[in-house]
Amino acid sequence: MPEFLAELIGTMVLIILGGGVVGGVVLKKSKAEGTGWVLITIGWGLGVTMGVYAVGQFTGAHINPAVTLGFAAAGEFPWTKVPMYISAQLIGAFIGAVIVFFNYLPHWKETEDKIAKRDVFSTTPAIRSPFSNLVSEMIGTFVLVFGLMFIGANEFTEGLNPLIVGLLIVAIGMSLGGTTGYAINPARDLGPRIAHALLPIPEKGGSDWSYAWIPVAGPALGGIYGAVFYNAMFLGEFSVLFWVLSGVVAIIFIGAANSELRKVNTVAEKVENEIV
Repeated sequence: MPEFLAELIGTMVLIILGGGVVGGVVLKKSKAEGTGWVLITIGWGLGVTMGVYAVGQFTGAHINPAVTLGFAAAGEFPWTKVPMYISAQLIGAFIGAVIVFFNYLPHWKETEDKIAKRDVFSTTPAIRSPFSNLVSEMIGTFVLVFGLMFIGANEFTEGLNPLIVGLLIVAIGMSLGGTTGYAINPARDLGPRIAHALLPIPEKGGSDWSYAWIPVAGPALGGIYGAVFYNAMFLGEFSVLFWVLSGVVAIIFIGAANSELRKVNTVAEKVENEIV
């Protein structure tokens, strides 16, 4: 199988199962309606597992631009193949989202909540705060790529690796995903968001393009940093990229903290003025 087709199919499988479980939980009159976040994280973990099983023998199953970028930054993957892999992942994610749309055809008109419909395709933050949302996506993807690197350094029974990777996805979702819905994958969010914008979903509302840059930029930064951090800490390879990204990450984290503190102070001042 050509690498382009393999990455396309692997990402498509991921989105069919991942987007599919969200649809089952949030769309009206689904038998899985209301089953909650735990089911969603397990569904996404199994989606990744099946995607890796499907095409891992052909490409290693990146099925995520953040993984591709991280491995390239760590010297584990040629930069010349990066555009091809990311293109395949975006197309596969789009196709997977279209298939999810067809799976739930009767349920779109039964669901009045426009955000719930969009959530089947793309992520929405629990509290909209761009700087903090960016940090959450960076942390989640850092853990993903860092985890993939140290998982790869261990030996498992043949065929078990994809299941371990799926458990990593579940762990990230349960521990860190409640803030933004843990895209941790630019293709997983952008491809289905484009599908949401184009598909004839009844009364679907907007695709929230003002937020769309966060689940692209955050995972890209977090994934690259996770890979070079692994190389620095485990292999002693303190590259220029590691130090530059460490500075960038520190600035973003401090900026996010300051932004939230200013909000707290503003609210406190407002309450104090109202009391006076």
